[in-house]
Amino acid sequence: MKAIVFDDFGGPAVLRLAEVPLPDIRPDDLLVKVRAAGVNRADILQREGVYGSQTYGDSSILGLEVAGEVVAVGKSVRDYGVGNRVMGIVGGGAYAQYARLDSGMAARIPESLSFIEAAAIMESFVTGWEALAHLGQVAKAETVLVHAAAGGIGSATVQLARSAGASVLATASDENVERVLSLGAAAVFDYRRSDFEAEVIDFTASRGVDLVIDFVGGAYLARNIRSLAPGGRLVQVGLLGGDGDAIIPLDIVLHKHLRIMGTVMKSRSRDVKRAMVDRFRQHVLPRLGGEIVPIVAATYPLAQAAEAQRRMETGGLFGKVVLDFRDPAPHGWLAH
Repeated sequence: MKAIVFDDFGGPAVLRLAEVPLPDIRPDDLLVKVRAAGVNRADILQREGVYGSQTYGDSSILGLEVAGEVVAVGKSVRDYGVGNRVMGIVGGGAYAQYARLDSGMAARIPESLSFIEAAAIMESFVTGWEALAHLGQVAKAETVLVHAAAGGIGSATVQLARSAGASVLATASDENVERVLSLGAAAVFDYRRSDFEAEVIDFTASRGVDLVIDFVGGAYLARNIRSLAPGGRLVQVGLLGGDGDAIIPLDIVLHKHLRIMGTVMKSRSRDVKRAMVDRFRQHVLPRLGGEIVPIVAATYPLAQAAEAQRRMETGGLFGKVVLDFRDPAPHGWLAH
Protein backbone atom coordinates (compact mmCIF):
# COMPACT_ATOMS: atom_id res chain seq x y z
CA MET A 1 0.00 0.00 0.00
CA LYS A 2 1.00 3.65 -0.36
CA ALA A 3 1.79 5.78 2.68
CA ILE A 4 3.53 8.99 3.64
CA VAL A 5 6.91 8.34 5.28
CA PHE A 6 10.03 10.31 6.21
CA ASP A 7 13.63 9.24 6.68
CA ASP A 8 14.90 12.16 8.78
CA PHE A 9 13.32 14.73 11.06
CA GLY A 10 12.81 18.14 9.54
CA GLY A 11 10.42 20.39 7.66
CA PRO A 12 7.50 19.34 5.46
CA ALA A 13 9.88 18.57 2.57
CA VAL A 14 11.06 15.38 4.32
CA LEU A 15 7.66 13.77 3.72
CA ARG A 16 7.41 11.44 0.73
CA LEU A 17 5.03 8.89 -0.73
CA ALA A 18 6.29 5.30 -0.54
CA GLU A 19 5.23 1.67 -0.70
CA VAL A 20 4.89 0.04 2.73
CA PRO A 21 3.47 -3.27 4.00
CA LEU A 22 -0.17 -3.61 5.00
CA PRO A 23 -0.60 -3.52 8.78
CA ASP A 24 -1.34 -6.79 10.54
CA ILE A 25 -4.54 -6.75 12.56
CA ARG A 26 -4.83 -8.00 16.11
CA PRO A 27 -7.89 -9.76 17.59
CA ASP A 28 -9.59 -6.47 18.59
CA ASP A 29 -8.66 -4.53 15.45
CA LEU A 30 -10.42 -3.33 12.34
CA LEU A 31 -8.54 -3.00 9.06
CA VAL A 32 -9.84 0.19 7.51
CA LYS A 33 -9.55 1.38 3.92
CA VAL A 34 -8.82 5.01 4.62
CA ARG A 35 -11.01 7.52 2.79
CA ALA A 36 -9.84 10.58 4.70
CA ALA A 37 -7.44 11.39 7.54
CA GLY A 38 -7.16 14.35 9.87
CA VAL A 39 -3.99 16.43 10.09
CA ASN A 40 -2.99 17.32 13.66
CA ARG A 41 -0.35 19.38 15.40
CA ALA A 42 1.07 16.16 16.86
CA ASP A 43 1.86 14.98 13.30
CA ILE A 44 4.01 18.05 12.77
CA LEU A 45 5.77 17.61 16.11
CA GLN A 46 6.51 13.97 15.26
CA ARG A 47 7.92 14.99 11.87
CA GLU A 48 10.09 17.63 13.55
CA GLY A 49 11.52 15.11 16.03
CA VAL A 50 9.95 16.51 19.19
CA TYR A 51 9.00 12.98 20.29
CA GLY A 52 12.33 11.49 19.19
CA SER A 53 11.98 7.83 18.26
CA GLN A 54 8.86 7.40 20.43
CA THR A 55 5.67 6.80 18.47
CA TYR A 56 3.34 6.37 21.48
CA GLY A 57 1.35 3.87 19.50
CA ASP A 58 1.24 1.23 16.83
CA SER A 59 2.96 2.77 13.83
CA SER A 60 5.78 5.12 12.94
CA ILE A 61 3.64 6.37 10.04
CA LEU A 62 2.09 9.76 10.75
CA GLY A 63 -1.59 10.30 11.44
CA LEU A 64 -3.80 9.88 14.50
CA GLU A 65 -7.35 9.77 13.10
CA VAL A 66 -8.99 8.02 10.20
CA ALA A 67 -12.32 7.75 8.44
CA GLY A 68 -13.04 4.93 6.05
CA GLU A 69 -14.56 1.53 5.38
CA VAL A 70 -13.91 -1.68 7.30
CA VAL A 71 -12.36 -4.32 5.01
CA ALA A 72 -11.40 -6.91 7.66
CA VAL A 73 -12.00 -7.53 11.37
CA GLY A 74 -10.06 -9.30 14.09
CA LYS A 75 -11.38 -12.55 15.55
CA SER A 76 -12.59 -10.87 18.78
CA VAL A 77 -14.50 -8.01 17.11
CA ARG A 78 -18.28 -8.22 17.56
CA ASP A 79 -19.59 -4.67 17.08
CA TYR A 80 -18.31 -3.97 13.57
CA GLY A 81 -18.32 -5.78 10.25
CA VAL A 82 -16.89 -5.51 6.76
CA GLY A 83 -18.41 -2.57 4.91
CA ASN A 84 -19.14 -0.44 7.98
CA ARG A 85 -18.29 3.25 7.73
CA VAL A 86 -16.13 4.08 10.72
CA MET A 87 -13.98 6.83 12.16
CA GLY A 88 -11.44 6.42 14.88
CA ILE A 89 -8.23 7.26 16.69
CA VAL A 90 -5.11 5.31 15.79
CA GLY A 91 -1.67 5.11 17.33
CA GLY A 92 -0.11 6.33 14.10
CA GLY A 93 -0.69 5.05 10.60
CA ALA A 94 -3.48 7.28 9.27
CA TYR A 95 -1.40 8.73 6.40
CA ALA A 96 -1.78 5.46 4.47
CA GLN A 97 -4.21 3.65 2.21
CA TYR A 98 -5.04 1.17 4.98
CA ALA A 99 -4.85 1.59 8.74
CA ARG A 100 -5.21 -0.66 11.76
CA LEU A 101 -7.88 0.67 14.13
CA ASP A 102 -8.54 -0.66 17.62
CA SER A 103 -12.28 -1.34 17.67
CA GLY A 104 -12.45 0.21 21.15
CA MET A 105 -11.32 3.52 19.64
CA ALA A 106 -13.73 3.40 16.70
CA ALA A 107 -17.16 4.89 16.14
CA ARG A 108 -19.71 4.58 13.37
CA ILE A 109 -19.93 7.59 11.07
CA PRO A 110 -23.38 9.22 11.23
CA GLU A 111 -25.20 8.78 7.93
CA SER A 112 -25.49 12.53 7.46
CA LEU A 113 -21.71 13.02 7.48
CA SER A 114 -19.14 12.42 4.73
CA PHE A 115 -15.77 10.74 5.17
CA ILE A 116 -14.13 14.18 4.94
CA GLU A 117 -16.27 15.52 7.77
CA ALA A 118 -15.73 12.35 9.80
CA ALA A 119 -11.95 12.73 9.50
CA ALA A 120 -12.27 16.08 11.29
CA ILE A 121 -14.14 14.66 14.28
CA MET A 122 -12.33 12.17 16.48
CA GLU A 123 -9.18 13.94 17.67
CA SER A 124 -11.02 17.26 18.01
CA PHE A 125 -14.24 16.20 19.68
CA VAL A 126 -12.80 13.44 21.87
CA THR A 127 -10.11 15.82 23.14
CA GLY A 128 -12.56 18.69 23.51
CA TRP A 129 -15.07 16.62 25.48
CA GLU A 130 -12.34 15.17 27.69
CA ALA A 131 -11.05 18.65 28.56
CA LEU A 132 -14.42 20.29 28.91
CA ALA A 133 -16.57 17.67 30.61
CA HIS A 134 -14.47 14.85 32.07
CA LEU A 135 -11.64 16.99 33.44
CA GLY A 136 -13.17 20.46 33.42
CA GLN A 137 -16.54 19.25 34.76
CA VAL A 138 -18.40 22.01 32.96
CA ALA A 139 -21.87 22.79 34.31
CA LYS A 140 -24.87 24.55 32.83
CA ALA A 141 -24.77 28.36 33.15
CA GLU A 142 -21.03 28.43 33.84
CA THR A 143 -18.73 30.67 31.81
CA VAL A 144 -15.97 29.01 29.79
CA LEU A 145 -13.00 30.64 28.04
CA VAL A 146 -11.69 28.72 25.02
CA HIS A 147 -8.37 29.77 23.48
CA ALA A 148 -7.39 29.15 19.84
CA ALA A 149 -11.10 28.73 19.20
CA ALA A 150 -10.83 28.73 15.40
CA GLY A 151 -8.70 25.58 15.28
CA GLY A 152 -9.96 22.02 14.94
CA ILE A 153 -10.15 21.25 18.66
CA GLY A 154 -11.00 24.83 19.62
CA SER A 155 -13.98 25.03 17.28
CA ALA A 156 -15.21 21.67 18.56
CA THR A 157 -14.84 22.79 22.19
CA VAL A 158 -16.79 26.00 21.61
CA GLN A 159 -19.70 23.99 20.22
CA LEU A 160 -19.53 21.40 22.99
CA ALA A 161 -19.47 24.07 25.71
CA ARG A 162 -22.42 25.88 24.16
CA SER A 163 -24.40 22.63 23.87
CA ALA A 164 -23.66 21.94 27.57
CA GLY A 165 -25.42 25.18 28.46
CA ALA A 166 -22.32 27.22 29.19
CA SER A 167 -21.68 30.82 28.17
CA VAL A 168 -18.62 30.73 25.92
CA LEU A 169 -15.89 33.35 25.61
CA ALA A 170 -13.12 32.72 23.10
CA THR A 171 -9.94 34.03 21.53
CA ALA A 172 -9.15 33.93 17.82
CA SER A 173 -7.47 35.99 15.11
CA ASP A 174 -9.37 38.94 13.67
CA GLU A 175 -10.26 37.10 10.44
CA ASN A 176 -11.94 34.32 12.44
CA VAL A 177 -13.82 36.33 15.07
CA GLU A 178 -17.15 36.31 13.22
CA ARG A 179 -16.77 32.63 12.36
CA VAL A 180 -16.27 31.65 16.00
CA LEU A 181 -19.22 33.83 16.99
CA SER A 182 -21.30 31.83 14.49
CA LEU A 183 -20.53 28.68 16.52
CA GLY A 184 -22.35 30.14 19.51
CA ALA A 185 -19.68 32.04 21.42
CA ALA A 186 -21.02 34.99 23.42
CA ALA A 187 -17.88 37.04 22.78
CA VAL A 188 -14.63 36.50 20.84
CA PHE A 189 -11.47 38.49 21.51
CA ASP A 190 -8.83 39.13 18.84
CA TYR A 191 -5.73 37.80 20.57
CA ARG A 192 -3.44 40.09 18.54
CA ARG A 193 -5.21 43.34 19.41
CA SER A 194 -6.83 42.88 22.80
CA ASP A 195 -5.88 41.66 26.26
CA PHE A 196 -8.13 38.69 26.91
CA GLU A 197 -7.56 38.98 30.67
CA ALA A 198 -8.94 42.53 30.72
CA GLU A 199 -11.78 41.52 28.40
CA VAL A 200 -12.76 38.61 30.65
CA ILE A 201 -12.76 40.78 33.75
CA ASP A 202 -14.93 43.34 31.98
CA PHE A 203 -17.34 40.76 30.51
CA THR A 204 -17.82 38.94 33.82
CA ALA A 205 -18.00 42.11 35.96
CA SER A 206 -14.68 41.18 37.65
CA ARG A 207 -15.85 37.71 38.70
CA GLY A 208 -13.80 35.74 36.16
CA VAL A 209 -14.63 32.55 34.27
CA ASP A 210 -15.35 29.13 35.75
CA LEU A 211 -13.28 27.15 33.28
CA VAL A 212 -10.44 27.85 30.84
CA ILE A 213 -9.56 25.43 28.02
CA ASP A 214 -6.15 26.45 26.71
CA PHE A 215 -4.13 25.19 23.74
CA VAL A 216 -1.48 27.94 23.88
CA GLY A 217 0.34 27.86 27.21
CA GLY A 218 3.50 29.91 27.72
CA ALA A 219 2.74 33.48 28.72
CA TYR A 220 -0.99 32.67 28.74
CA LEU A 221 -0.68 30.61 31.92
CA ALA A 222 -0.52 33.41 34.49
CA ARG A 223 -3.19 35.41 32.63
CA ASN A 224 -5.46 32.37 32.56
CA ILE A 225 -5.09 31.87 36.29
CA ARG A 226 -5.87 35.53 36.97
CA SER A 227 -8.94 35.21 34.71
CA LEU A 228 -10.47 32.41 36.78
CA ALA A 229 -13.30 32.87 39.28
CA PRO A 230 -12.97 31.37 42.77
CA GLY A 231 -13.04 27.58 42.50
CA GLY A 232 -12.24 27.81 38.79
CA ARG A 233 -10.48 25.19 36.69
CA LEU A 234 -7.82 25.42 34.00
CA VAL A 235 -7.33 22.53 31.59
CA GLN A 236 -4.11 22.81 29.58
CA VAL A 237 -4.42 20.87 26.34
CA GLY A 238 -1.59 22.19 24.16
CA LEU A 239 1.53 24.33 24.08
CA LEU A 240 1.27 26.35 20.88
CA GLY A 241 2.99 29.21 22.69
CA GLY A 242 5.71 27.05 24.24
CA ASP A 243 6.36 26.74 27.96
CA GLY A 244 9.42 28.94 28.44
CA ASP A 245 7.39 31.87 29.82
CA ALA A 246 4.98 29.79 31.89
CA ILE A 247 4.66 31.35 35.35
CA ILE A 248 2.20 30.20 38.00
CA PRO A 249 0.99 32.88 40.47
CA LEU A 250 0.64 30.44 43.33
CA ASP A 251 -0.91 32.99 45.69
CA ILE A 252 -3.93 33.27 43.40
CA VAL A 253 -4.12 29.48 42.98
CA LEU A 254 -4.21 29.07 46.75
CA HIS A 255 -6.51 31.91 47.70
CA LYS A 256 -9.04 31.19 44.94
CA HIS A 257 -8.89 27.39 45.43
CA LEU A 258 -8.13 26.83 41.74
CA ARG A 259 -7.43 23.57 39.93
CA ILE A 260 -4.92 23.20 37.08
CA MET A 261 -4.96 20.06 34.93
CA GLY A 262 -3.04 18.94 31.87
CA THR A 263 -4.02 16.46 29.20
CA VAL A 264 -2.62 15.14 25.92
CA MET A 265 -3.98 12.22 23.93
CA LYS A 266 -0.93 10.97 22.04
CA SER A 267 0.91 9.57 25.08
CA ARG A 268 -2.16 8.01 26.72
CA SER A 269 -2.41 4.25 27.18
CA ARG A 270 -4.76 2.18 25.04
CA ASP A 271 -7.17 1.68 27.94
CA VAL A 272 -7.36 5.39 28.68
CA LYS A 273 -7.93 6.21 25.01
CA ARG A 274 -10.67 3.60 24.86
CA ALA A 275 -12.36 5.19 27.88
CA MET A 276 -12.11 8.63 26.28
CA VAL A 277 -13.66 7.36 23.04
CA ASP A 278 -16.40 5.59 24.98
CA ARG A 279 -17.34 8.85 26.71
CA PHE A 280 -17.41 10.53 23.30
CA ARG A 281 -19.68 7.81 21.88
CA GLN A 282 -22.10 8.19 24.79
CA HIS A 283 -22.30 11.96 25.08
CA VAL A 284 -21.21 13.54 21.79
CA LEU A 285 -21.77 11.12 18.91
CA PRO A 286 -25.61 11.26 19.12
CA ARG A 287 -25.50 15.04 18.57
CA LEU A 288 -23.04 15.11 15.67
CA GLY A 289 -24.46 16.36 12.41
CA GLY A 290 -27.20 18.16 14.30
CA GLU A 291 -26.46 20.79 16.91
CA ILE A 292 -22.69 20.23 16.64
CA VAL A 293 -20.75 19.81 13.40
CA PRO A 294 -17.12 19.25 12.37
CA ILE A 295 -15.46 22.26 10.73
CA VAL A 296 -13.21 21.48 7.76
CA ALA A 297 -10.88 24.30 6.75
CA ALA A 298 -9.04 22.71 3.83
CA THR A 299 -8.50 19.37 2.10
CA TYR A 300 -5.45 17.97 0.29
CA PRO A 301 -4.81 14.65 -1.45
CA LEU A 302 -2.56 12.22 0.41
CA ALA A 303 0.34 12.86 -1.97
CA GLN A 304 0.26 16.52 -0.88
CA ALA A 305 0.60 15.79 2.83
CA ALA A 306 3.62 18.08 3.02
CA GLU A 307 1.60 20.97 1.64
CA ALA A 308 -1.23 20.19 4.06
CA GLN A 309 1.18 20.44 6.99
CA ARG A 310 2.69 23.65 5.61
CA ARG A 311 -0.78 25.19 5.48
CA MET A 312 -1.48 24.14 9.05
CA GLU A 313 1.82 25.64 10.23
CA THR A 314 0.93 28.95 8.57
CA GLY A 315 -2.05 29.30 10.90
CA GLY A 316 -5.15 31.42 10.56
CA LEU A 317 -7.36 28.48 9.59
CA PHE A 318 -10.95 28.03 10.71
CA GLY A 319 -11.34 24.33 11.43
CA LYS A 320 -9.42 21.21 10.51
CA VAL A 321 -7.08 20.27 7.67
CA VAL A 322 -8.01 16.89 6.17
CA LEU A 323 -6.28 14.54 3.73
CA ASP A 324 -8.77 13.42 1.08
CA PHE A 325 -7.98 9.99 -0.37
CA ARG A 326 -10.37 10.27 -3.28
CA ASP A 327 -8.45 10.25 -6.56
CA PRO A 328 -9.72 12.45 -9.40
CA ALA A 329 -8.11 10.04 -11.90
CA PRO A 330 -10.48 7.05 -12.48
CA HIS A 331 -7.64 4.54 -12.47
CA GLY A 332 -5.26 6.21 -10.04
CA TRP A 333 -3.69 4.21 -7.21
CA LEU A 334 -5.94 5.77 -4.56
CA ALA A 335 -8.98 4.38 -6.38
CA HIS A 336 -7.98 0.76 -5.71
